[in-house]
Amino acid sequence: MITVETYQTHVETSGIDKRFKYEISRFPGGEKLLDCFQCGTCTSDCPIARFSDTYRPRQIIRMAQLGLRERVLSSETIWLCASCFTCSDHCPRGVEVADVMRVLRNLTTQQGHIPRIFRELGSSILESGYAYRIPKRRIDRREALGLPLLPKCNPESLAKSLRNVRFRQFLSEKGR
Repeated sequence: MITVETYQTHVETSGIDKRFKYEISRFPGGEKLLDCFQCGTCTSDCPIARFSDTYRPRQIIRMAQLGLRERVLSSETIWLCASCFTCSDHCPRGVEVADVMRVLRNLTTQQGHIPRIFRELGSSILESGYAYRIPKRRIDRREALGLPLLPKCNPESLAKSLRNVRFRQFLSEKGR
């Protein structure tokens, strides 16, 4: 058995998809994936990586370059990116790291793999227009304090506008 050592783990070469990096680079934002030379600037500047023991943009980019498709797309860490573009702003090679993370999340979503919390947030958006359900007591408290009412959303209109991107379908597919 031949193995490739990457980031202190072993991966069988049979699990490598040599086309994966080219697939990513065909999507808008993924074009410069192959330009990354692993300097680590993205990770050292990332506000999420500062507070996470697992989120390392450089590692995700490298795994994508190596063709570790299943490992990357099954990783919960790709969902931690805040899309603040700090990584992209500081990359000396102009790699749009935040956009690559978006591409990876989109590929993962197409396979029906969306973490439960994002399914819940999406469902809440469709139901109320808000990412989080606002408890009645908070609404009552705002009223007691004389604060303005929260803006209303038209869930039917929102659902209609999201129909063409199959938003509801992705939320209802079996998650991990």
